[in-house]
Amino acid sequence: MDPRTGYPFFQEAYLVNDLEESIHKWSKLYGAGPFRIAPHHQTDTFEYRGTDTEADVSYAFGYLGDIMIQFIVQHDDKPSIYREMFDKGEEGFHHVATLVHDFEGEFKRFQDMGFECACRLYADGVDAAYFDTRSVNGAFTEIHGDPMNILQRWAQMHRAHQLWKPGDSPFMTL
Repeated sequence: MDPRTGYPFFQEAYLVNDLEESIHKWSKLYGAGPFRIAPHHQTDTFEYRGTDTEADVSYAFGYLGDIMIQFIVQHDDKPSIYREMFDKGEEGFHHVATLVHDFEGEFKRFQDMGFECACRLYADGVDAAYFDTRSVNGAFTEIHGDPMNILQRWAQMHRAHQLWKPGDSPFMTL
């Protein structure tokens, strides 16, 4: 980590009740998009607060300028980092995310600062962890590994946003 800049936020994430409705609203209001939907996302390994309980969630990813916007829908009532902040039917800002090259080093740094890891997972060839930083920012902080396949996918999504114009579909086709 560069002590002058740290790891800048690359993502803001929101728990929502309806992915498509949120995509349409953000597209119209802010010009965000296009969005790629990942329905019923599955992980390779998952740990939530010391258990392997994994909620059924779907995601949507798109860009607004240089910031990735993530929408999350939890389809079930299992305990999760999302239900820790919002009851079923509630919506709101959930977490910020940083891309990290030294995942284990950054994981240890958060632990050494006294933040509890609420959730850790491995999926799509990448490590990710959510630290409970609500005492500082009112939200969770995700640290997300930066393997080349993920960086390339997101660069393509960012380029799609740069080329996207009002009237285009807010949904990305793969």
